[in-house]
Amino acid sequence: MKFGMVTHGGRRMIAATENDSDVRLVPSDDGSLSRSLADIIASGEDLADIAARFSDASAVPASEVEFLLPLENPGKIICVGLNYLDHAEESGATKPPHPEIFLRTAGSMSPHGRTLTAPPQSSQLDYEGELVAVVGRTASRVAAGRGLDHVAAYSVFNDLSVRDYQLRTRQWTIGKNFDGFGSFGPWLVPASTLPPGGAGLNLTTRVNGEVMQATSIDLMLFDVATLVEDLSQTMTLDPGDIIVTGTPGGVAMARNPSPWLKPGDCVEVEIDRIGLLRNWIG
Repeated sequence: MKFGMVTHGGRRMIAATENDSDVRLVPSDDGSLSRSLADIIASGEDLADIAARFSDASAVPASEVEFLLPLENPGKIICVGLNYLDHAEESGATKPPHPEIFLRTAGSMSPHGRTLTAPPQSSQLDYEGELVAVVGRTASRVAAGRGLDHVAAYSVFNDLSVRDYQLRTRQWTIGKNFDGFGSFGPWLVPASTLPPGGAGLNLTTRVNGEVMQATSIDLMLFDVATLVEDLSQTMTLDPGDIIVTGTPGGVAMARNPSPWLKPGDCVEVEIDRIGLLRNWIG
């Protein structure tokens, strides 16, 4: 089962789904689930364990709810660059010896279904489909082979980039943090219900229905376990922090001519068993 945050009938609620088309909403009299997904993860509870509480909830079409960010204010949004060899090569880089890390701010994210305002400063707007790992247990100096013990859930991210701003300097942060120009969600899927580290899952990015990126999560240079272990050597990872694990080859910047995103475009990122993240450019 997958879990998200939505509004329905003017109320902010937790939603659950098994088929993406219908969602079950937390009953209004169920005080045990009157919290957010962030609160549940912070409590240490396995998301998979709350599924039974939705069994008596009425289902409504997903089209009747407005999706929110599944985690609205993560303490840390840690992003990994050049984590697929084909993307490193198309970017003119060599295989990195260590994970390339940059940070996003919470204000740079928008939820599934939202129309994202194209920054007027640039026309070099690019897509980057990525897997998200959500930290569920405090991680500090994690031993090799124990990284996945600290992952609670997985989700989908579109690390939308403003390339000319990103490449102004050797630090990428400025081109990754335009207000609301990045998307996350709509679902969190418990790690306990997926292959370890997302192994074997496929990621696909489409623009107006055309496949632009397609890869296996197995092709990441630094897998989820390694990222948790490496990051935790220098910073404590807290429940609710998210790790955005990098994009594969096929970005607009590397194509000739570059099919930059423009108003009216529909961008979709889909990962097997985790879900479909869709946004429009406005």
